[in-house]
Amino acid sequence: MAEKNKVSFKQLTRYALVGIVSNFAGYLVYLLITYLGATPKITMTFLYGVGATIGYIGNRNFTFAHKGSLLGSGVRYVIAHFFGYFINLVILIIFADHFGYAHQWVQAVAIFLVAGFLFITFKFFVFMNPKLS
Repeated sequence: MAEKNKVSFKQLTRYALVGIVSNFAGYLVYLLITYLGATPKITMTFLYGVGATIGYIGNRNFTFAHKGSLLGSGVRYVIAHFFGYFINLVILIIFADHFGYAHQWVQAVAIFLVAGFLFITFKFFVFMNPKLS
């Protein structure tokens, strides 16, 4: 059990590193593009796809050191991100459009909520290792 906890902590730490770098850069681009006039949801959609593509490589190789099928994990990754994207979109619609909160703050919070969902999904569904999960 202690080995599982140690591996999970390492994975979470690595996931955070990959996420901090990619999400910080993506969020700065989000702020710039929306400042220039693009709509928040279209900007989030575009950047979500770019970030997810880059994140696959970092999370598969660095975070989870996954040695399983590239195709299998790739399909599961797309499924996980479909739900992550949907969660992000719903958060923006509810809190920015419906309740009127500033989209910049809503998106900042959404990044963390979706990241938590994705870590769990990646660990137990996308890049699972039956010996360590």
